[in-house]
Amino acid sequence: MASHRVNARLTEPLAQHVARVVGPKGIYETPSEYIRCLIRRDMESETYQIYNAILEGFQDIEENRYFKGSGDFKKDMALLAEKEALNWND
Repeated sequence: MASHRVNARLTEPLAQHVARVVGPKGIYETPSEYIRCLIRRDMESETYQIYNAILEGFQDIEENRYFKGSGDFKKDMALLAEKEALNWND
């Protein structure tokens, strides 16, 4: 897996916080380990998942992958499955 380097400038309060949680008395061995943990936690958050679902919805609209619902959930899900199976090419 390719890796990418990220550099960040921290204000003094942020740098002090990182110093507290990293090292022999902290819970992380390195600042990089701490940052990776924060990013993973952010990616797992409900807010991040909602954000991605909204983006996917906008992409679907942009690519004409939508239909007017009938109000019958089962019927609409069957139609959605059919459209997905045909790759939205009816």
